[in-house]
Formats: sequence, C-alpha cells, structure tokens
Amino acid sequence: MSQSENNSSIGAATGTAPAAEPHGAAARRGPFRPGERVQLTDERGRMNTITLTPGTAYHTHKGFLNHDSLIGQVEGSVVENNVGQQYQALRPLLSDFVLSMPRGAAVVYPKDAGQIITMGDIYPGARVVEAGVGSGALSISLLRAVGDSGYLHSFERREEFADIARGNVETLYGGPHPAWRISLGDFQDQVVAQEAPGSIDRVVLDMLAPWECLDAVATVLAPGGVWVNYVATVTQLSRTAEAIRADGRFTEPDAWESMVRGWHLEGLAVRPDHRMVAHTGFLMVTRRLADGVTGLNLKKKAKAEFSDEDLSHWTPEAVGERAVSDRKLRRAARDAASTVQTKRTKSKGEPDKSPGNTAAETADGAGGH
Repeated sequence: MSQSENNSSIGAATGTAPAAEPHGAAARRGPFRPGERVQLTDERGRMNTITLTPGTAYHTHKGFLNHDSLIGQVEGSVVENNVGQQYQALRPLLSDFVLSMPRGAAVVYPKDAGQIITMGDIYPGARVVEAGVGSGALSISLLRAVGDSGYLHSFERREEFADIARGNVETLYGGPHPAWRISLGDFQDQVVAQEAPGSIDRVVLDMLAPWECLDAVATVLAPGGVWVNYVATVTQLSRTAEAIRADGRFTEPDAWESMVRGWHLEGLAVRPDHRMVAHTGFLMVTRRLADGVTGLNLKKKAKAEFSDEDLSHWTPEAVGERAVSDRKLRRAARDAASTVQTKRTKSKGEPDKSPGNTAAETADGAGGH
C-alpha cells in the first residue's frame, strides 16, 4: 500500500480528512527525478552538486558520470562513472544547500539559524516577520520552522537581494512557499503599514542598525513575543542592548555567540580539526512586555551615552560590511532564477531553454564563504 493510500485509509477509519503533506516534502522522498539537485561525494570526500538532466553527463578529470545512471536510483546509492570512479549520491541537506546556493550577500550560517529557531522559540503556525533577507538563507530556515500553516513576512530594501532570495526559496521548496510573503522597503516603515498592532509572534532582524526599529517592533509584536537580533560587531550589540534597556517595553536582553569546531575521526587519531567556524555574528533575544508595563531594573547599570563621533562609526564601511557590485547581484539573481526554471522544465521532461544554461551540471562546492 502506498503512503497516500495508507493516509486515505486512516482518514476513512477515523472519519477525518487525511493531513496534507507538508510543502516540499514530496521532493525529499522517493527515487531521484529529472530536475532534482543531487550531491555527489567522491572517494576522497569531495562534494559537488549537480542538477539531474536526462541525456547529459557530469564530467571531471576522472571520467564522466551519466545523469541517466542516477535518475530512478534510491537516495543513498553508490554509482560508478565510465572509468570506475565511485560516487555516493544523496539529496543535499538544508545546510549543504544554504552554503552552496547563489548569493548576493553573506548568508546566515546554519549554526546561527539553528540558534535563532530554538532560542527564538519559532514554532509551527507562528506569525513571524524578518528584515535583512539577503540571499534567503534564514528565510528558508524560518519557513521550515513555521510550516505551511504559519506566516513569514520578509522585508528587504534591495530588489536584487529579494530576487536572489525568491529564487533560492523556490528552488529548495519546488515553487513558491504558501507561508511566505516578501516586501520591498524599510522595515520600520513598511511593517507598521502592513501588519496590525500586536499581531506578530516573533521578530527576527539581521540588519546594520536594529535599534532604529524599536518603535516598529514594539508596535507589531504581541505581549510576550520574542525579538531576535543578529548583528556582526560588538559596537552594534552594545548600542542595540542599551537602546532596548532605555526603551522600557522589553525584558532584559540576553546575548551570546556560538562557535562550531569539528573533529577529525580516523582510528585512534581523534582530535579537533585544524579549522573551525568561529565568530560569524552575535545573537540577542528580548521579549515584549504588556502595554503600560515597565521592565524590571534587574541590575544597577551605568547609563550609556553615545556621542556624535560614536554614532558616525555605525556605517556599513565602518563595521566591515563589504559592498556588493550591481553586476554580481544581477548574476546571482539570474543563477537563482535559472535553477528554479531548470528544475521545473526538467521535471516536466521539456528541454531547458533558459538563457545561459549551457552546462548540464552545477558544480557547487559544499563549503562556506
């Protein structure tokens, strides 16, 4: 009995309609299909991601592997190319996809996205707004957390970034996600215009100056709601924390950073890796208090004062934010859109006529920046 038949039987027995399959779940199950992205790992542990296209091949300096030999195979299979080179074939995990997808801005690393989801208590069905979409890495994780029944409204100032994020989200989920909405404009202006006061459960900001959004966050966030900030530098962290304390409508903020160190595992040679993912950003969490309530003064703190000279340091250049050229953004947006189109056309068995799509595969490394 198939899974769908089994679900129907359960629904008939209980008198309830079978639950709808989560969006994108079908693309994560079953044998490999045309248009899917497949991660190939060779005998030396090197990973590359290809998009399955009937009649084409994945070429390396060690021969070629026909895509047709992968189509129809069960995930986790091991296949050989024309000279006997073996490859382990799996669907890319979310972390693999995020670190290899087209990007116009630095992505939120999986280690930080996981902390945001857990420490921000983002649950299925939650109503969430975020700002600073970038390439869509965090949006993808937030959509996983809120599910089809939830709501994620993303705000992005730059149309090029929004296009890249849209392409990456649709590539991973196989099309537009039913819980996602993306708007252009400044968060502090647009969120209060588009969301009702007290209607949002969680706010996630990945931006240069989150303290500028205090009033907007306090307006749309429900009492008890969680506000998560992701910032790159100590100066940003300090000013945001002091602004929240001075405002009085939020709880005492908590801040931390996470570092991930892998381990080398080979026989008795078990030791830490020589390289690690160290500082990527700071996370800070606070919660909205009820209207008319002033937060508890948990500790005596010296009042923080910021001079005009201090404020001049909070610029993209001063905090080390590298400018992204318009040319790079346009290319990344084309790559993201092309991946969606390739997946759709190949899944339908149609020839891919998208401009610039002459390669049969995309050899994306699974590494980070």
